[in-house]
Amino acid sequence: MGMAQSSSSSSPPSDSKPGEEPSKPAMALNEAKEIVASFSVVVFSKTYCPFCARVKQLLAQLGASYKAVELDVESDGSELQSALANWTGQKTVPSVFIKGKHIGGCDDTIAMHKGGNLVPLLTEAGAIATPSL
Repeated sequence: MGMAQSSSSSSPPSDSKPGEEPSKPAMALNEAKEIVASFSVVVFSKTYCPFCARVKQLLAQLGASYKAVELDVESDGSELQSALANWTGQKTVPSVFIKGKHIGGCDDTIAMHKGGNLVPLLTEAGAIATPSL
């Protein structure tokens, strides 16, 4: 019953000890999923990205409330972006979620709006207040 084992470990012993926090990628993915679950509309964005600005501007014009997560400002933004890429298959920003569902990027969101599908989805998500007549 010696300590030496011939089976290879996926992480070096110095990397994590039993009972320690999960890895950074796992934590970032959990954080991303928590953010998406906590808000009806989430835009993962970068402050200098013109495509992100277009999506945020569109949502603002529609009167939609949304949570913007600026990945270039967040201390763990690069980890979050990697986690989003692994989760959604989309490496670029903006990455838009409505009611926990990944909508896509700028082109996807604008196409959805042009097709008349964005406002009903935002309304259903509770991000746009239905006008009282």
